[in-house]
Amino acid sequence: MAELKKDWTLKPEAFRQLLSWLDGGRDSGGETYVEVRRRLRSYFERKNCLSCDELADETLNRIARKLEEKGAITNVSALHYCYIVAKFVFLESLRQTKLIRAGTTELQSSDSETTSFSEVSEIAPDEPREKIHGCLEKCLKRLGKGERELILEYYRGQQRTKIEHRSDLAARLGLSKNALSIRACRIRNKLEACVRACVAGRT
Repeated sequence: MAELKKDWTLKPEAFRQLLSWLDGGRDSGGETYVEVRRRLRSYFERKNCLSCDELADETLNRIARKLEEKGAITNVSALHYCYIVAKFVFLESLRQTKLIRAGTTELQSSDSETTSFSEVSEIAPDEPREKIHGCLEKCLKRLGKGERELILEYYRGQQRTKIEHRSDLAARLGLSKNALSIRACRIRNKLEACVRACVAGRT
């Protein structure tokens, strides 16, 4: 499932086409869209994802782009296709989460050998692990001080301690828990793009 191009944005015409496709020929006044988005959000919640609202929107944006490019999607029902796209979005989110967890574990530990290279290498499995790890560390250092500190703090601790720590972090930054998770998701996206470019020799 191809990712959205960076310069693609959801325009009114594409949004109207998405609404019509979801309605299947009838006009629900946007009710079908709201219900489908709610179901997608619940899907990501069941997967224990961060930023479920953002992932639901990403899923619908990808479908809108597909409709804009192809004109129609007729081989499956609208809801079924939404879940197919959501699965790809979830898998990509999962890879990003593993990438950052591995990287932050390295920077929080004095023993570099404890890093989970198997997780980091998922981003480019054909490349040497040392190269991938080096790119990840370089990209983490390229982040602004605030972003780097936030992502390191966000993944500090384990299980219950991590949940409590995130609540404290959100309070210190004056953010809601959801706003904090959205900010962390955006930093993860930036890091993954940087690592891919570094591994490919574009930086």
